[in-house]
Amino acid sequence: MDFRFTPEEEAFRQEVRQFIEQECPPELRGGDANPLERLPAMVQWRRKLAEKGWLAPAWPKEYGGAGMTIMQQFIYNLETARLRAPSPMFMAGLGIAVVGPTLILFGNEEQKKTYLPKILSGEHIWCQGFSEPNAGSDLASLQTTAVRDGDEYVINGQKIWTTVAHLAHYMLLLCRTDPNAPKHKGLSYIIVPMKDEKGNPYPGVTVQPLLNMAGTHEFNQVFFENVRVPVKNLVGEENQGWYMAVRTLDIERSNIGSAVGQQQNVEDLIRFVQEARGSGQERVSLLPSLRYELAERWVETEISLLLSYRVVTMQNRGLIPNYEASATKLYSMELNQRIANTGMKVLGLYGQLARGQKWAPLRGRIEFMYLRSVANTIEGGTSEIQRNVIATRGLGLPRD
Repeated sequence: MDFRFTPEEEAFRQEVRQFIEQECPPELRGGDANPLERLPAMVQWRRKLAEKGWLAPAWPKEYGGAGMTIMQQFIYNLETARLRAPSPMFMAGLGIAVVGPTLILFGNEEQKKTYLPKILSGEHIWCQGFSEPNAGSDLASLQTTAVRDGDEYVINGQKIWTTVAHLAHYMLLLCRTDPNAPKHKGLSYIIVPMKDEKGNPYPGVTVQPLLNMAGTHEFNQVFFENVRVPVKNLVGEENQGWYMAVRTLDIERSNIGSAVGQQQNVEDLIRFVQEARGSGQERVSLLPSLRYELAERWVETEISLLLSYRVVTMQNRGLIPNYEASATKLYSMELNQRIANTGMKVLGLYGQLARGQKWAPLRGRIEFMYLRSVANTIEGGTSEIQRNVIATRGLGLPRD
């Protein structure tokens, strides 16, 4: 692994750090900013990033991105996380991270001119139509269909766990266009409007909310009933959707932002305990065993950082992380749960207080993390799937 930056990379790191320190609104630098509560500041920060070309760091410059190298992206995400500033992914979501790169790779010029500018400007929010009730980890088993009817596709089916579908203007839908082909070979990418020109639900599209354990509305289930979209909304070639899906760019494959955030959460817990005990407060419980547990969590965050360095080192050498990325995802998501569990032990009954409540320690962050982290080992590929990848592709173990 590479642990030191070149002089040019170090200069870029200093540039990023200086820009964030000078330009990012202070109210966004806490690491737990709610965009709905700080919307004017978020809009201001987004505008500054766009002017700098840093809103879409991985996009080519001709499409409004920064055209950063692998290491520049890593440094940019590293410093953003270290300074607890909102990342571009936090503000622009799937449009920047998934849809834009997919259209740049596989879309035609009309699609690029139509959709990319409004993704960057924030006018259009996108969601991703992948998982279904019976097709999650085995995504290629999806059954949502798109049947060609003249110059249109007629779409029927259901998607689930669709992030921000209730806010989205468009969906990048992975659906079945050839029911007779092997499951990986009959899929296509199609752009589906989620709203009409007046902002009403697009004909045939129904969105129903799914609240998570933490009480937040991120996910939805989406139903398609004879939804008609023009054939020109097909991305790339028909029946080649699976191969495009697996190549879709993922800017944050190194997971560095999550790794830094984990370390900051543990450091915040340690600092809170020190300050509370120093002032004689009885709001924390620190049994001798918890001292060792906090130390163990901090050591584990260092391991998480090293796994991220391993992935980005491979990428920088032109290699494609496979089981290495699965190991990083598996370790990081299970560590999130361990940190949340330790935090609840340290805070005791006060740890049950939610964000916004008067006596909630650390602004209720641990209570939210404890509830939200339950899904970490399911979403984005379950821990079981990641272990299978590591076993077969990393350790060479047989599938049966």
